[in-house]
Amino acid sequence: MTQTMELGNLQKPGLGPKLKAFVRRRTEGRAVILLAVISLVVVFYEPLVFTAYPVTLGRIALIGLVALGLTAVILMGELDLSVASTLAASGVIVAVIPDLRIAIPVALLTGIAVGIVNAFFVAIVGIASFIATLGMLFGLSGLAFVLSGEVPVNLQNQDAGILFSQPVLGPLTPRILLFLLVFIALQLFVTRMKAGREFFAVGGNRQAAYDSGIPVKRRIFTGFIISGFVSALAGVIYTLTLTTASPDAGSNVLLSSFAAAIIGGNYLKGGKGSIVGTLLGATALGMLQTTFLMSGIQVPVQNTLIGAILLLAVITDPTSLRALIEKLRSALSKRAKVAPS
Repeated sequence: MTQTMELGNLQKPGLGPKLKAFVRRRTEGRAVILLAVISLVVVFYEPLVFTAYPVTLGRIALIGLVALGLTAVILMGELDLSVASTLAASGVIVAVIPDLRIAIPVALLTGIAVGIVNAFFVAIVGIASFIATLGMLFGLSGLAFVLSGEVPVNLQNQDAGILFSQPVLGPLTPRILLFLLVFIALQLFVTRMKAGREFFAVGGNRQAAYDSGIPVKRRIFTGFIISGFVSALAGVIYTLTLTTASPDAGSNVLLSSFAAAIIGGNYLKGGKGSIVGTLLGATALGMLQTTFLMSGIQVPVQNTLIGAILLLAVITDPTSLRALIEKLRSALSKRAKVAPS
């Protein structure tokens, strides 16, 4: 009996192998590791990040909102570069229309319209999403500058903006609560609803998705509408929080949101990823940006460091590494065959 128990204990894997298996199996593995590393750096370098709740959580919410919308598109193997200008244009709309009861719905409807136009060019016309959304990025950016007169615009209802920035549940402001609601909604959508789960099928093998009867074009429309709506919501929140709108407000958000989605384990070619991973990636980058802010590091340097982290995340993707290893093995095998005896 004792020998049987001892053999059973010997056969049980330790914590190390279990952790390695979890990291390999879950798409969020890299995000967990990065979040742990950044947390340790922050503890020793700028511990105020953990006590400055409004600043840190606000930064996470801004990056995370746009990144969550992007994730819906990336899961299908598409890109949406227009999220930054959607944020800027919707924010300007909120500022230039005096009545917030009209301004906010108009801004959100603008985001939905942007998503529909993007999806039309991608799913119906057949233009690559990179090109279609790049054109939309420039178009919306121009619209934001025209509406604002090329200068920042103050929110006319300043009292509403100030009220919007007040905590309503502990340290949580409406901005952060809206971010959490969007996260929960998208997490339930892609894990519990058939339409959301089909995003993975569309990104994994589009032809197989067509053959199995999945309405691929409809799913592409859904994904881009989600991305446009969430980006517009981020613009509304941004303007209400700062009580001013700038036509170039989203210029620093695009890189951070893409980095959060990719670090979170979302595969650029589609078919693999998770909303939870994006949340982890946004949390890591939000903490890092808050550390930069408190340390007085300039924005160009911040973007350089975030770009380096994004590059590291891409080249350390397990799928990319396996493909690279296979290519190297193939090249070495061919060289060995042609080498003289």
